[in-house]
Amino acid sequence: MSPDGSRRGRTVLVTGGSRGIGLACARRFQSLGDTVAVTYRTAPPDRLAGEGPDDVDLFPVPCDVRVPEQVDAAFAAVEEAFGPVQVLVANAGVTKDTLLLRMGEEAWQEVIDTDLSGVYRVVRRGLGAMVRAHGGRIVLVSSVVGFLGSPGQVNYGAAKAGLVGLARSLAREVGSRGITVNVVAPGVVDTDMIANLGEQRVEQLLAMVPLGRRATPAEVAGAVAFLASQDAAYITGAVLAVDGGLAMGL
Repeated sequence: MSPDGSRRGRTVLVTGGSRGIGLACARRFQSLGDTVAVTYRTAPPDRLAGEGPDDVDLFPVPCDVRVPEQVDAAFAAVEEAFGPVQVLVANAGVTKDTLLLRMGEEAWQEVIDTDLSGVYRVVRRGLGAMVRAHGGRIVLVSSVVGFLGSPGQVNYGAAKAGLVGLARSLAREVGSRGITVNVVAPGVVDTDMIANLGEQRVEQLLAMVPLGRRATPAEVAGAVAFLASQDAAYITGAVLAVDGGLAMGL
């Protein structure tokens, strides 16, 4: 919404948009004039408020993507406030890292249910309105771990690799309706999730990055915004790595 209360831009929903890459994506779309809602699992942080006196707050909606009823309620809240979601960024994700021989059913299931099945739920809920409108943009946030692998992240790697199959199959289903479905695969990004890997593992990964540094969340957000833009209207089923060359040739 603009300061005078009128609508502007598109309606965008970013899942897991209260921090890190998700929050950077939300701010990027907001800077482009879009109306942006974000989902969160815990209490919405103060950083969802406008960054300046003339800025509009992000629209927070509670949602655990593992729960279908919460997914439906989140979309309903956004639709009631702003109309159908026109751009969906499926970013919500978790990690539960440990070696496979130590990985219990709970650690496997939570990551798969959030990072893969959760994406299925939000995409399925948002897709109907896009089909009726004969247009829409869907961007799934994967990871280079889904292509390179990473010790201790069998669950996470499997989920993130699965997003590519989901996106490419869906792109073939809905392309005739003017809907694009693409994937962004970040590498080493300066977020809390990467910090949880431990400094030694992060340094090992950075040693493999030709550009020799971490990405910022804003750099990933730029790629997401591009894939949701008119400039990318003829791009669908693509995987765009934002990784400094880490997974070159994925």
